[in-house]
Amino acid sequence: MKILIDNGHGVETAGKRSPDGSLREYSYTREIARRIVQALRKEGFDAEQIVTEEQDISLEERCRRINTICRQVGSKNVLVVSVHCNAAPPNDGQWHKARGFSAHVSLNASAASKKFARSLIKAAEEQGLRVRKYAHQMPYWEQNLAICRDTLCPAVLTENLFQDNREDVAFLLSEEGKQAVTCLHVSGIKHYLNS
Repeated sequence: MKILIDNGHGVETAGKRSPDGSLREYSYTREIARRIVQALRKEGFDAEQIVTEEQDISLEERCRRINTICRQVGSKNVLVVSVHCNAAPPNDGQWHKARGFSAHVSLNASAASKKFARSLIKAAEEQGLRVRKYAHQMPYWEQNLAICRDTLCPAVLTENLFQDNREDVAFLLSEEGKQAVTCLHVSGIKHYLNS
């Protein structure tokens, strides 16, 4: 199984940061993606980051990279998770109260993508994180997300707490928080693969 970790946004992407500038999404998600890949490789998994560049790589290009690998090894042998940090509307650079982890799939999501999302949600709960669910019976969110919609394999986008909530930012920037976010992805991937 080839496990692909996508980290969204680039150094120049406007607005993707905490109001005080202490957390920048492009930097944070790259660090978490590296940690996830390292942890998976330690356990013998074939894992890699899709975006190693600092600049913003277009969704079209990220999907092309993923689909090239899908065509090489077979779509059933590839799994994608795209790592992000959330922001409350209107994304105005102010602190807000929304908190928590959420998993998102595309509107055309396969049963495998939905199962993968449930595995990641379960892993987040096991890490003690607050989980934002769409509904009890459908805990993941369905959205028109290119990284999930336009790829040929099971794919989930995770929103790892809120970059405009003071408590979430303090946790995300702590070593405990970084380990929790890394572990939830590794555990969610392993649970999905073993189920």
